[in-house]
Amino acid sequence: MAISKDNLKFNTPKSHYASQILLRILAIATTLSAACLMITNKQATLVYGIQVDARYSYSPAFKFYAFANIVAFALSVLSLIAVFLMGRKPLNSTYYFCLFLHDLIVTVLLMAGLGAAMAIAYVGKFGNSHTGWMQICDHFGKFCNRVIASSVVGFLGLFVYLILTIVSANQSRKIPPSI
Repeated sequence: MAISKDNLKFNTPKSHYASQILLRILAIATTLSAACLMITNKQATLVYGIQVDARYSYSPAFKFYAFANIVAFALSVLSLIAVFLMGRKPLNSTYYFCLFLHDLIVTVLLMAGLGAAMAIAYVGKFGNSHTGWMQICDHFGKFCNRVIASSVVGFLGLFVYLILTIVSANQSRKIPPSI
């Protein structure tokens, strides 16, 4: 049997519904993982004979990043519930438009958190000779590695939400408005 375009119908309501659920579960996993990696990140070491601690809570940017992921996690759980409820009702473009706005807001929140965290991570890794800020990653390797791991997982979460935003926008455009 030859495969044709008619045989491959991935743009059905069932496949859309399944992809929404799968992507939202992935978003829940990535945002929770990124937040947990950052919140549990701490290291104590001796620097020039003095014990120094590195914690995520010492940096407002890292705190913002962690809390942005916590908020994204909570909103992801709520959106998963909303998608389950939407699956039981007839399709309405207003529902999908609200879902699109939700996904867009969470995408922007994750982008802002990652931007803040990456700026501080860059300074921690390379320092800034113009301002006299020295690099710390040579002293706090475990701390910096966990920041990198959290950032990688955070970028995966951002990518998932970017896909969700595109899918939601496309779906809200296709369904005729209900009266």
